[in-house]
Amino acid sequence: MAEHSPASARTTVRRGAPRAVYERDRIRDVLDAGIVAHVGVQTDDGPIVLPMAYGVRGSGGDAELLLHGALANALLRAGRGLDVCATVTIVDGLVVARSPFHNSMNHRSVVVRGIASAVEGDAERLDALRIINDHVAAIWDTARPPSASELRRTLVLSVPLAEASSKVRDGDPVDDDSDLDGPHWAGVVPLVASWGEPMAASDLRAGASLPDAVAGLAGTDAHRR
Repeated sequence: MAEHSPASARTTVRRGAPRAVYERDRIRDVLDAGIVAHVGVQTDDGPIVLPMAYGVRGSGGDAELLLHGALANALLRAGRGLDVCATVTIVDGLVVARSPFHNSMNHRSVVVRGIASAVEGDAERLDALRIINDHVAAIWDTARPPSASELRRTLVLSVPLAEASSKVRDGDPVDDDSDLDGPHWAGVVPLVASWGEPMAASDLRAGASLPDAVAGLAGTDAHRR
């Protein structure tokens, strides 16, 4: 299937179809820029959606979304072997139209659907956890490695990126022609998120140095373009 086509009927963008993005590289760009994925699973107690840290491993048709949490996490436990849905959304600005009916937001979003499977084996899980932890700042190599006990209490799920689509909106409001000569203001209010200066923990001991990967975040775009 061509990259400009949806991977499946259920990942086809219908509302706002001209804003749909199906190219894998562009979908990956949004995932790389995002920070939090909202993951939905059907459990015995009903559907649940939780925000989660994530990472992406692999490329092209072999790419996968990685999620992790405590082994006791009900969503992750329920999601093993089931169809899940994960969404990542970045809001870039408020679109103020002449009529509230046309108000909107400039944004980049991705929807991923697929069967989640548990990542097995200590080496595989460690690799997945490194990718998740280093998604925003590469601090894995400057922190204490996970202990065997911590690893046993952690569950990592993998969701293929084979069924994924993106939707991107940018630019001005889309107002009715009849409103263009009216007195009402229209435009865009950008939303700019950036990392601030790192603040040391109140119980930080002397001699603990600030990792370069953390120091380098200060003043940078929290949602990489």
